[in-house]
Amino acid sequence: MEKNYAFNFSDKPNSDRPARYVQVGSNRLKTTPVFEEYWRFAAKRQAVFYQRLRGEDADEPIDPILARYKFTNAYRASDRTSQYLIRSVIYRDDLPSTREELFFRVLLFKLFNRIDTWEYLEKEVGPLTWKRYRFDLLEQALLRRFRDGRRIYSAAYIMPSAGSVFGYQLKHQNHLKLIEYMMEKSFPQQLGECKSMAEAYSLLLTAPSIGSFLAYQYTTDINYSQLTDFSEADFVVAGPGALDGISKCFLGAGAVDPSDVIRYMRDNQGLHFAENKIPFQDLWGRPLQLIDCQNVFCEISKYARVAFPDFEGTTGRTRIKQKFWPKQDLPRPWYPPKWGLNEKVERDLRAWGH
Repeated sequence: MEKNYAFNFSDKPNSDRPARYVQVGSNRLKTTPVFEEYWRFAAKRQAVFYQRLRGEDADEPIDPILARYKFTNAYRASDRTSQYLIRSVIYRDDLPSTREELFFRVLLFKLFNRIDTWEYLEKEVGPLTWKRYRFDLLEQALLRRFRDGRRIYSAAYIMPSAGSVFGYQLKHQNHLKLIEYMMEKSFPQQLGECKSMAEAYSLLLTAPSIGSFLAYQYTTDINYSQLTDFSEADFVVAGPGALDGISKCFLGAGAVDPSDVIRYMRDNQGLHFAENKIPFQDLWGRPLQLIDCQNVFCEISKYARVAFPDFEGTTGRTRIKQKFWPKQDLPRPWYPPKWGLNEKVERDLRAWGH
């Protein structure tokens, strides 16, 4: 994969250019400078991803905002937590891969969404399987970690406690009971019989305390596994961050179905990268999917708080809370085998000396 330095990422979009419009379904939407930056942000974030994979130390950061604050990857499946889920939770040679076990592992990991919580539980109670599941063992292990002052939940999502449904005092107790509820209601079998991503999403929505945002995220996570095999082009749901990003990219977008806006971005990504002469390095031939375009809207919402403070969006937030702290080298990327990417990844990693 060739590097392309012809594009100067430090250049700013031309805010003085004439107003432009895009056609989203039957609606003609006026874009803002944040719309232009959406494409630049996706390209810059991908450039950082490949730069880190190659082990390159840039003399100057591709973008000072990206260097200072934490942003997810342009491709959701490339994020460190998603990579861990795919490689170390779902595709495990030492754990069974029945529908029940796959669903149990994905849900147990995603309810907490922290790598160190998963690894702690494996160390404390042994292999995390539905067959060996005991509420008291997991609950007490999580309680010890909580009382030690350690985080057991990720800050990425706001998790409802489900206490009004299951009646326990602590959030983790209710979430373990939520897993039990979904297993008893045969969610794994029902998901395996779903004909579309939308149908799977609707099923997850019926579980207590799981709202639209989490249902879509969990549907995507489950679809990384062998349990389902939906196209990521089938269906999308805009989360709160994406809605804020859409409002900053377009004037009057509130009158348009946000899923139509996200689909427009997916369908027209090649056009907009080309017309702005932005060298976007896709994911080994895989273009941005609906979930990724939704994700980039979330991230451009945050990015614009610093780069375009005049565009307040729907939330009115003005600061980015999470700073970027470089961790160890990126793990070797590995994606769901059904995507057909892993041989290409290995080929390039060998070429880069890894």
